[in-house]
Amino acid sequence: MTPLIAVLIAYLIGSLSFAVIVSKAMGLADPRSYGSGNPGATNVLRTGNRKAAALTLAGDAAKGWLAVFLALALGTRLGLMPRDIACVALAVFVGHLWPVFFRFQGGKGVATAAGVLLALDWRVGVATLLVWLIVAKGLRISSLAALIAAVLAPLLMFWLAPHREYFYVSLALSALLIARHHRNIRNLLNGREGQIGTPGKDGGQA
Repeated sequence: MTPLIAVLIAYLIGSLSFAVIVSKAMGLADPRSYGSGNPGATNVLRTGNRKAAALTLAGDAAKGWLAVFLALALGTRLGLMPRDIACVALAVFVGHLWPVFFRFQGGKGVATAAGVLLALDWRVGVATLLVWLIVAKGLRISSLAALIAAVLAPLLMFWLAPHREYFYVSLALSALLIARHHRNIRNLLNGREGQIGTPGKDGGQA
């Protein structure tokens, strides 16, 4: 029963959509109502409010990290195995994609996945974040940076992680993240993907 409760709590943590929460707290429009319609930091940035975007990014990453960190910290006491930790990691990510508190309309999972990876193995988390930052800064296309980082993450986890279950869950996270970017992938192939901060373009992350 304990692993199931841990997974449920992780899902509920993931269901806290900081794009919506921060925007409402700061008197901004619901991020699902403009731009790409994606409740994520990049779309919030389209309002011109950098503070709101930064808080969204930090909150979405922190919830992914927190859920996994707590499972790891309490794992021995609660009898959680590596496979249970992997399920917690997947649950918090799924909560972000389909949040029960916001009519299951969630983001694309980039920030939350970064938080999860940092908690599972900080080396993998830091490496994927660096890749995202380099590509995003160089090309100013957030979705492309996310897709490249998503492909890299499972490879790094396979090489570095202490448990094979962490590789499997990173593979699942990457597959879901790439699937959530299907429209961005079409835009990239057609040369229509917007750059970071460009109004009205579908480059939003989460």
